[in-house]
Amino acid sequence: MRRTTTTSLALAGAVLLLAGCGSKSGSDTDTKGAGKVSPSAPSAPASGGCASTVELKAADTGRTVCVAKGGEVRLTLDGTKSRPWKPVMTSGTALKGINAGLALQSGDATAAFRAAADGTAKLTSTRPLCAEPTAPGGVSCKGIQEWMVTVTVK
Repeated sequence: MRRTTTTSLALAGAVLLLAGCGSKSGSDTDTKGAGKVSPSAPSAPASGGCASTVELKAADTGRTVCVAKGGEVRLTLDGTKSRPWKPVMTSGTALKGINAGLALQSGDATAAFRAAADGTAKLTSTRPLCAEPTAPGGVSCKGIQEWMVTVTVK
């Protein structure tokens, strides 16, 4: 029995060691070295102190980001079938929608924009705070989770 336990532990340790070999670490810059900003990871800005690419997630709500004119803003909001994100809306003329080029899972929202003109735009989306009940007597709420990011184009 002792030999089996020792062998099992050694095998488990080897699997964990190998699993770590494929993990990613380091900064979030693209392979071309252009300014790519994921608000959680710093990178080199493009001209004028603004990034050439900005990638946003649900956790970035409330942030203000700067993207260089001609650059891109891409975002993915991970939702669920029972708590889906509404399509992302934009205000102003600073950003122009482009093809995000991604397949969506049920409940997700994705969008991509080209920084077309100097100015400011707001990106917004919402989703239910709670899933709708699937059975009579289930818990329900009418709360809404809001997502909003301000984008400055220079």
